[in-house]
Amino acid sequence: MILRHAAPALLGLSLITGPAQALDLNAMTDAEKQKFGEQVREYLLENPEVIIEAINILEQRNAVAEAQADKELVSANADELFNDGYSWVGGNPDGDITLVEFMDYRCGYCRRAVPEVAELLSEDGNIRLVIKEFPILGDASVLSSRFAVATKHVAGDDAYKQVHDALLEFGGQPSEVTLRRISDGLGLDSEAILEAMNSDQVTNEINQTRELARRMQISGTPSFVLGTEMLRGYLTADQMIEIANGVRAEQG
Repeated sequence: MILRHAAPALLGLSLITGPAQALDLNAMTDAEKQKFGEQVREYLLENPEVIIEAINILEQRNAVAEAQADKELVSANADELFNDGYSWVGGNPDGDITLVEFMDYRCGYCRRAVPEVAELLSEDGNIRLVIKEFPILGDASVLSSRFAVATKHVAGDDAYKQVHDALLEFGGQPSEVTLRRISDGLGLDSEAILEAMNSDQVTNEINQTRELARRMQISGTPSFVLGTEMLRGYLTADQMIEIANGVRAEQG
């Protein structure tokens, strides 16, 4: 009985999941269309695994299409992603692959990603790291990012990294008092940093990163670009190592 309905049912499914076939529904009478629909329904009810199979194929095709679209976004925005001239650069500056991280200091998953990124850089000594300040979780996030970027302008890259790490570890509410305490604790010029926080240069850098994220269709943190691959969300070091090896294999 199942075989009796298989052919028309699969023809119907092919209209959804595969290339167009010779079947022309427009040439059917209303009675033939109704009969055909009944046969398709009966077949699918008796063989629901066909629906799951079709959904899986569709999801695979969508995933491939999305990955390709992301690669195109990376390629189109490569200069600003990898060499914007203002974002902090760490890891191996001469590495053969660059990892770009869009992060927010108030993001719990960004904090969880810290040891994973550190392990990646330790295990694979040929990765360059670029940090993108992308505050999206409210005024506290913006305040923290302004403080970090201002530190880089006033005190340089090493001081920025110290402040960056301290802000990710900080569990309280950022304010001028708490930020000054962090800066003083690191022996930095707190007054100069606090004064620079609202400068046009700091504002412009954060806004440029926001615009880049918009073009890249990034709306959450952490988000990563690893070589040619967009990684949307938290990943473990092992996952990133596997992706990095895949990128190198593609590049030959």
